[in-house]
Amino acid sequence: MANAIAVALGVTTALPALAQEASPAVLEEVVVTGIRASMESSMNLKRDSQGVVDGLVAEDIGKFPDTNLAEALQRISGVSIDRSNIGEGQRITVRGVGPDFNLVLLNGRQMPASRIEETSASNSRAFDFANLASESIAAVEVFKTSRASIPTGGIGATINVKTARPLENPGRTLSFGVKGVMDQSTESGDSITPEISGIYSETFADGKFGIAITGSYQDRNSGYNQAAVANGWRSFRGDENNWGTLPQEGQPGYGLITNRPGASDVYSVPQNLLYSFNEIQRERTNGQIALQFRPVDAVTATLDYTYSENKVAQQRNELSAWFNFSGGPSEWTDGPISAPVYYEETIGCNPTATPPLSCNDLAMAGGEYATKNQNDSIGFNLRWDVSDSLGFTLDYHNSTAESGADSPYGSNAVLGVAGIYRGTTRVDFSKDFPVLSVQLPPGQDGIDASQMLTTGSSFRNSYMKSEVEQVQLLGDLVFADDSSLDFGVSLTEVNNRSAFANVEQAAWGGRGTAADIPDDVFRPDTVRKYFDRISGSNSPDLFNQFFRWDFKTVRQLAADLYGASDYLASDNFTTDRNVKEESKSAFVQYNRAFDLADRPAHIALGVRYEQTDVTSSALVPVATGITWNSANEFSIIKSGTDFTTLKGDYDYFLPSLDFDVEVVDNVVVRASYSETIGRPGWGDIQGGQTLDAMRIDVGTGRQGDPGLLPLESQNFDLSVEWYYAPGSYFSAGYFRKDIDNYIGVGNIQGTPFDLPHPAQGRRYNEARAAVGNDLVEIRQYIFENYANTPQVTITGTDSNGNFLGTILGIAGEDPAAVFNITVPANQRSAKLDGWEFAVQHMFGDSGFGVSANVTLVDSDLKYDDANLGDQFALEGLSDSANLVVFYDKNNWQARVAYNWRDEFLSGRFDSERPNPVYTEAYGQYDVNVSYQVTDQLNVFAEGINVTDEIQRLHERAQNQAFYVTQTGARYMIGARYNFGK
Repeated sequence: MANAIAVALGVTTALPALAQEASPAVLEEVVVTGIRASMESSMNLKRDSQGVVDGLVAEDIGKFPDTNLAEALQRISGVSIDRSNIGEGQRITVRGVGPDFNLVLLNGRQMPASRIEETSASNSRAFDFANLASESIAAVEVFKTSRASIPTGGIGATINVKTARPLENPGRTLSFGVKGVMDQSTESGDSITPEISGIYSETFADGKFGIAITGSYQDRNSGYNQAAVANGWRSFRGDENNWGTLPQEGQPGYGLITNRPGASDVYSVPQNLLYSFNEIQRERTNGQIALQFRPVDAVTATLDYTYSENKVAQQRNELSAWFNFSGGPSEWTDGPISAPVYYEETIGCNPTATPPLSCNDLAMAGGEYATKNQNDSIGFNLRWDVSDSLGFTLDYHNSTAESGADSPYGSNAVLGVAGIYRGTTRVDFSKDFPVLSVQLPPGQDGIDASQMLTTGSSFRNSYMKSEVEQVQLLGDLVFADDSSLDFGVSLTEVNNRSAFANVEQAAWGGRGTAADIPDDVFRPDTVRKYFDRISGSNSPDLFNQFFRWDFKTVRQLAADLYGASDYLASDNFTTDRNVKEESKSAFVQYNRAFDLADRPAHIALGVRYEQTDVTSSALVPVATGITWNSANEFSIIKSGTDFTTLKGDYDYFLPSLDFDVEVVDNVVVRASYSETIGRPGWGDIQGGQTLDAMRIDVGTGRQGDPGLLPLESQNFDLSVEWYYAPGSYFSAGYFRKDIDNYIGVGNIQGTPFDLPHPAQGRRYNEARAAVGNDLVEIRQYIFENYANTPQVTITGTDSNGNFLGTILGIAGEDPAAVFNITVPANQRSAKLDGWEFAVQHMFGDSGFGVSANVTLVDSDLKYDDANLGDQFALEGLSDSANLVVFYDKNNWQARVAYNWRDEFLSGRFDSERPNPVYTEAYGQYDVNVSYQVTDQLNVFAEGINVTDEIQRLHERAQNQAFYVTQTGARYMIGARYNFGK
């Protein structure tokens, strides 16, 4: 199979994207029989291409020690990946351009994308490569330079994923593979899980009819453990005096600050600290079938269907402490960007004192997440060679990507439990691992199951579906003077829907009593052993205790006590947003081969026209009030929905030029220019205003704008390639992208729905004057003095005798809550440029070889950590490098691959605040070894992340840990049997 794929790949890259369905003349047969030969095939693809193109053929993908297509693609220069929490590749960045602006095609067709984030449907257009197993793909082309004949949407690159075509591989091919996976990251899953894959391809009736079927199935158990300031950091200037700031001169606690940030320094305080312990089960199924019919040599019809399903279930236990910013000792790094060496909140916590001193909650929440991602694509292609010089291709497909809940609890369900016995709390941020220290009440030596009670809960149901219907008519005309003309038109309609519902009980201060939950539900465990790879986790100050508990058991107990409807997800979506994107396009491209000073040269000159209409319809919830649920927890009351429709449109002419010349034997120089567009993310063009969260000072919300323009990029490429020996080459290239219309975040500040804020009016000010700034004491004052008013509801008391309940705002008395509404806007232009260097060398007949590449990227638009406002910077911009050393001789094949990506900006918001999030530099070793036992039987062993590297994200400074994740190594052993022709 691989040899036929290599031939097809080598021929079709100079043709329009859909021309692989044709029956082009085969120039020569390339026999691919191992790592070396497959790397030579990829090298020939690069050498023979029009523009800058890299790729992988089936042998390459199958022999890489990679678990999905993204991890295979990262070996290509300029391609880097975002990893999921389980350490697996998910989305790709190319040449510093983020995942949203790299277009993914399947057999030349635009593919939809859908994904459920942790708490909602994704707004991203980025294709999730975790849904595709690498075993199921025949070949991949990565077009780093654009041309008129390539569909629009990829500023970084256009990636064309190709599946098997039986008429390109005459005869019968039948092979089957099985693999056992041993994942070191799981604590409770099966020690070995299966993966199987296979292919059947056969032609009949003297090559007139063919069928190809490929499939794969993976059952994987994995896990990860994570320390996080999950709700982000609050950032201030040193001289600010607001809720959460360090005490100023004259205020209590001023003298407790060591190395206080200066007046103009920026510093940040943590909202919470959380340790989570996660187990994941995944079932991934991929399959393709292709039927081809060639009644005469000039006509080829292809009907194909591709299916993938990725089911992910996750169980989660947590230990967390939330800060009320009530003051305490702290120590800080030097400015101008200061971060805590340690941060402490002083809490009296002595229930037996007279009067009792209140304790805070030590939360040990649990979660149950379950999602299912399905991708379907059915397509029909008809190729007609009218004559030796004229051909047409008609292609139609309908493809969908759908993501939703796979559980009655929704896509993301969280249930809180807590013990109200947390005293003075400190976090040491001086090491990679943030160390939580907690003082318990006098006389209490450890956590106590008899004091655990349920708190708040949230059962979220997120749904996303994207559908692409596309028809393309392409033509190619060959002239007598080594020139040709490619032309075509296409109609594309994309429908994207994202919906959300949430059944939330906001009793985060406690619901019911500790006696409601039997003690034996809670199983004691320790923290340290789950983070043994992260520096700082061995600190003797670590609070090394937490309870594990079964989510379904406690959920059922709570449902029996408080009402079943409170603890199930709802499919009555309160947010439902739909976007229709209709595009018409046409292109013409002239190609010519000629001699330039007696040296062979090629040129391709073209233009593409794109016209797009956008219609956005949104059903969003109407807010009716705000409740104050606990010290620093507020909820927005929502009742009913409202519906809005907005529209937008744009059109562009996009020229392109590719030129190459072999200046001396085996040395090729290339130059390219193109203009491309990248369409805005779905969240940016979805209409409707949604209020997200409320704090004591200000709330947050968001809305979209379908009138946004796409990003516009002018792309320049110049490269040289030296093919100095069989299978060996060196290349160096410079690229630059001048990008306009970058979408930033604007802010509209307003008072939507005029919601009275319960912590900003007369009662709040009266209580603050009487008891000070402590929010717990302020709430107690209001409960004691306004208990008989309609806006104050007491539901019980905690173990310290403090009242539990809710406080509503009073219309006409409390001021309307202010919300910062984030609005996307075309704001900025940016330039990014960089260098790519790649070398591949075969060491004669020794069997050894090496492949290495490095990409260096820079931009004039970077995040300013000293700026506390909303700002724009390029996400995903980073240097990257790959090194692969291999051996291929005498039935043995071995490969060691190292992939490295430098630190990069991965987000501009943590939770709802404008704070930068940086993913720190990460490198990973993967290996595989195989032995060809017979001509038919191959056995192999693989290792992924064999040195068990950790992933770490921080905010404005290194000490501001955001997420620190430990996964584990993964090992596979298996065999593949080829039944032959």
